[in-house]
Amino acid sequence: MKFKHLAAIFLLVITASAFVSPKKALRTFVSNYENVLGTSLELKFKASNQADADLAEERTLKEIDRLDEILSAYKPSSEFSQWMKNGKQTTKISPELFEVLRQFEDYKNLTNGALDASAALIGNVWKKASAEHRLPSASELENAVSLVKQKHYVLDGKNKTVTRLDEVPLALNSFAKSYIINKAADKAMQTPGIENVVVNIGGDMVVKGNQPENIEIANPKADTENDAALNTIKVSNMAVATSGNYRRGFNVNGKWYSHIVDPRTGNPASEIISATVIAADASEAGALATSFNVLSVSEIEAITANRNDIAYLLVTKNGKEIKNKNWAEYELVSAKPAAAMAKVNKADKLWNTKYELIVNLELANIESTDGKRVRRPFVAVWVEDAAKTPVRNLAIWYNKPRWLPDLKSWNRVNGDEFRKGAEGKLSSTSSATRGPGKYSLSWDGKDDSGKLVKAGTYTVYIEVAREHGTYQVISKEMKFTGSAQKVELTPNTELASASLDYRKIAK
Repeated sequence: MKFKHLAAIFLLVITASAFVSPKKALRTFVSNYENVLGTSLELKFKASNQADADLAEERTLKEIDRLDEILSAYKPSSEFSQWMKNGKQTTKISPELFEVLRQFEDYKNLTNGALDASAALIGNVWKKASAEHRLPSASELENAVSLVKQKHYVLDGKNKTVTRLDEVPLALNSFAKSYIINKAADKAMQTPGIENVVVNIGGDMVVKGNQPENIEIANPKADTENDAALNTIKVSNMAVATSGNYRRGFNVNGKWYSHIVDPRTGNPASEIISATVIAADASEAGALATSFNVLSVSEIEAITANRNDIAYLLVTKNGKEIKNKNWAEYELVSAKPAAAMAKVNKADKLWNTKYELIVNLELANIESTDGKRVRRPFVAVWVEDAAKTPVRNLAIWYNKPRWLPDLKSWNRVNGDEFRKGAEGKLSSTSSATRGPGKYSLSWDGKDDSGKLVKAGTYTVYIEVAREHGTYQVISKEMKFTGSAQKVELTPNTELASASLDYRKIAK
């Protein structure tokens, strides 16, 4: 009887296990959009099916839109903009606006005044002066700094009100993006079936979930999308923010000035050209990344001396990299591959290594007829030689491999080889924020195996395919033999502008 009883239990366990469904393998679902908070948006979800990813995406976008209607300094209808129009009076505000205004006060104190919502006033002085092709006068900056140093509002935590004390313009740009993407990522993680989330707006991102994400840090000295990364990190349940002067600023009499200004002096940041911060709190990562462009290295070290939860990478104007000890916890160190040596005939003249080709393209800002946000189209940019053989892929942007055939020309000549290897780069990139839809790619004269090509004639292709939209392809033959040249390409429905710039490499 005892053995019959054990056998029955064993049979029951086996029978029950037969009805337990094995856990489905997780896949990565990627979506890209343009013109979100003034820049580009990348979403990544790890889930077992498309339906769960789609629901997470919908919740993420709704939260971004909701918070943008509260915090935007650019939308006249936003709660922040309406508050700015109310003048000097006490106003009941939303919990979100109250929290961001309180955080600005906290980070202003933490950074010794290097972060200030009223720094927009100084930025406006520089914008006006640069439009007039001059530098701001000492008196203009002195007056602006004097106004910035005043107290601009008083918060009442009990009643959740704010009282404005002056008419100085404010802007919440410094870390509002980071605040928004953190809330949006939380909404996505609350979606059933979602195991991991990455929300990346303009190079500032939040990673939620237990699976780590590889993130490349853009090199501020080499500002094209396909340049080699300065550094690569691996993070989970953290925020990463990068701020720098290499994508936005003021050009006065041929000299570049950062858009990031020191509220204490009125001068643009100059010594540090890029700062990347890893932190558990997204707002703090964004706030510190901005202020670290302004502060001296000694000030940064003092602020973070007792913070084991903050990691940073700074790049000075001379190209020096400065990392705190916590950075090593996240940094991926990999051996650089040896340069491939080309086997060429001595009579062959190779690509002039003092030159590079820059492919500039701007995606058209297409609005949906149903009011929904429009995804970024699939894009392929590649180079073929005179025999119509592909030699270099510069970019291939897509969401799902099954839609790659939509890029007809690229797929015909590159598709089979592409599918033999890794299907695209899955790592995200943290960089200074750039304008939406504007991309630059570089070709250094090497083929896909890293060997220099021969000098001569090649054809550059730019192909764009939009879901439920149009299909466009541009090709341009150019002779690369040494002399600089720039060609403006004819725009089309999907490309607002495009150009090819064969030029000497800047030293």
